[in-house]
Amino acid sequence: MRPGIATLICCGLVSMACPGLSARAQELARAPELIPGWTLLVSPYGWAASLRGKGSLAGVSTHIDVPFSEILDHLDIAVMGNVEATNGRFGFYLDGQYVETSQTEELYRHRIAVGITTTRLSAGVFFKLHEIALEGTTVFGRPRTISLEPTAGVRWTKLAGDIGVLGIGFGKSSDWYDPFIGLRINADLTDRWNLFAEADAGGTGPSQYSLQGQVYLGYRTLLFGRETVLRAGYRAIYQNYQAEDFTRRGRFRWDVTQHGPAVGLTMRF
Repeated sequence: MRPGIATLICCGLVSMACPGLSARAQELARAPELIPGWTLLVSPYGWAASLRGKGSLAGVSTHIDVPFSEILDHLDIAVMGNVEATNGRFGFYLDGQYVETSQTEELYRHRIAVGITTTRLSAGVFFKLHEIALEGTTVFGRPRTISLEPTAGVRWTKLAGDIGVLGIGFGKSSDWYDPFIGLRINADLTDRWNLFAEADAGGTGPSQYSLQGQVYLGYRTLLFGRETVLRAGYRAIYQNYQAEDFTRRGRFRWDVTQHGPAVGLTMRF
């Protein structure tokens, strides 16, 4: 992840956002849908996450406590975002994060290059179970509401590590799937301000389970003639995964919470 760059991008977009909605802007925002009856929501974001927990590999256990500032120092590339399609009643989404970090260490006067890649993909569906009508409309002309949306899906996580020393490199990886169920809440606080929250729980047993929660405060505006919600909030995910490691003599264990502030935007197409 690269929230530092994402933050600069979002700040730039905020500075370009118009405080009011002109008639022309409203007309552009209501451009024809890509698929009749369906709306596409694209949400790039940055997540300044820290890591805290325990890990084990090849019989060696360690306490993990890595602040985001340290991750940022070794960050090579980060791509993350969410894409959602909905017809107002049902929908589906894909959320992805890809992060590469690298660093060099010195052991017995030899330089060792260490690279770590984390990939996480979540695919899910949701439906609007209940909706409460509120007074007034949003700045985009839609009724203000509070909605409850159950969700279900599957989350795939892959951790990969590469080590290079004396011109020789080798790598190992571990990946797993977590089916999950959860609940999303959308609440229109005012005509411009919105609150979004989501929580889910998943896994396949005592040695593999996860918990995730996120909450965002959003502000409606127009960017490039598109309905947009600028968001800032907090996100956390806890994952506990254990399996036989590559030595076949020990256990790989990932018992870690990843948490921190997040910023981004959601643009409607």
